[in-house]
Amino acid sequence: MSREPVTRQRLLDMMVTVRKTFILKAAVELGVFDALTPGPAGAAAVAGRIGADPRATRILLNGLAATGLVDVGEDGRYAPAEGADRLLVTTSPDYYGDALRLAASDYEWDALRRLADAVRKGGTVMEENAESPDFAFWLDFAELSTRNTQPIADAIAERTVAWAGSRDSLRVLDVACGHGMYGFTIARHDPRAHVSCLDWPHVLPVTLRNAERLGVAGRVARIPGDMFEAPLDGPYDLIMVNNVLHHLSHERTVELLRRMAGALAPDGRLVTVAITCGDKPPADDPNPHLFSVLMLAWTHGGEVPDAAAMSAAIGEAGFAVAEEFQLPHNPLRVFIAGRAPATGG
Repeated sequence: MSREPVTRQRLLDMMVTVRKTFILKAAVELGVFDALTPGPAGAAAVAGRIGADPRATRILLNGLAATGLVDVGEDGRYAPAEGADRLLVTTSPDYYGDALRLAASDYEWDALRRLADAVRKGGTVMEENAESPDFAFWLDFAELSTRNTQPIADAIAERTVAWAGSRDSLRVLDVACGHGMYGFTIARHDPRAHVSCLDWPHVLPVTLRNAERLGVAGRVARIPGDMFEAPLDGPYDLIMVNNVLHHLSHERTVELLRRMAGALAPDGRLVTVAITCGDKPPADDPNPHLFSVLMLAWTHGGEVPDAAAMSAAIGEAGFAVAEEFQLPHNPLRVFIAGRAPATGG
């Protein structure tokens, strides 16, 4: 049940939220918060620093003040609000403005504009979508891992190193690798690890730059192509299928995981990382359901599953889940599985 009644004001607030997003995007693109770093400044001074029209800059600054991102003094000078000076200034170690390229991308806006059409059809109506081989969004994703990635990658690496024990080598396949942080974190933890990165050809150059930055490029190989068709060259000790299964229907998920089973060593492990719906109703746990709406607009059959559905797909593919965990305040859930024991007939 909704926590508050539906009113005209509540609907209007939802309708105008898009304005706040675009105000923030424009300010980040123009470098407004960098321009305010030297100290409080009037609109004309800010306009000079960002190379913009003074009147238009004043309107944008007042919009930022209306959203609470800047403060405006009685003297008409503007300054970043508390927190904005840390999160929206590019020289800050905590800079978060790049997240707009993922969380409020033009690719999402374009797809969500056609959401009603996607509902009528049962999936995306976009010619260029999340499953397209040359989809440019994946370049941004490869360059900008989210703040949720590294804690999960560290947890997987710690478990992998402990599980690998005294093995002479550790062959890892990272499917739909994107930024590659899951496999590269294992490689940084364990010098035995060699990582094969599978993704679209236009993404892998970004992936390899990340490997070079992290000092593991000498133990990284590329597999360009479609994860359903590219040669896998196994067997692997560990196969990771992370942050991609929500793009697929249940049937396609099982198909993909069965393909991975064929490339996994008999005593190997499968790791999947996925956003999942919890046990709470949508109003109490909105983010997975809102993300599922994006998958409807962006893919042909994807949606965010619940944990039980993910475990069922893993089981149907011939695996048995050995461990399932989720870190506090992190929407990603990890499933670690081995081959299901053979049953007698």
